Amino acid sequence: MVYLLLGTGFEETEAIAPLDLLRRADIPVLTVGVSGKIVYGSHGIGIEADILPGEMDLTQMEMIILPGGLGGVASARASKEALDALRFGWENGKYVAAICAGPTVLADLGITDGKNATCYPGCEGQMGCANMVPGAACVVDGKLITGTSAGCAIPFGLQLVAALKGQQVADAVAQEIVIR
Repeated sequence: MVYLLLGTGFEETEAIAPLDLLRRADIPVLTVGVSGKIVYGSHGIGIEADILPGEMDLTQMEMIILPGGLGGVASARASKEALDALRFGWENGKYVAAICAGPTVLADLGITDGKNATCYPGCEGQMGCANMVPGAACVVDGKLITGTSAGCAIPFGLQLVAALKGQQVADAVAQEIVIR
């Protein structure tokens, strides 16, 4: 199971594009309403989350994803359940992914220490001891996957698909959406 954390003020593109790509690849994904069942993104788009944090079965987790958006990141930081789920994923060898300002939460938890990573330009100072990779849309370092911004949501989402189902499936999804 893949869990996609949604907190009030999340960046819609960074959540919906990867969610769509994962589901196109037949990967089970549940959205988790960190701030409640209906969560509004940074541009006022409301999403009905599939579940609330207490409903996650962490023993079934394959991957956990944190989109950016300053409000969404603040919501995740304020949620003990969200932070515990991210920490659990990392400590149990699951994929942990974040995009935009989301990787700064992973840095707070020490997940990015000594790892290659990227984040939204200007947030590098909040990345702790990560090895920053400038100019990358998406960076993979073992089970850690980070993306730069909303403009990189498609490459980020395709990398999530590749991590879980292989490059051939990611390429098939990319072909299906006619990415150029």
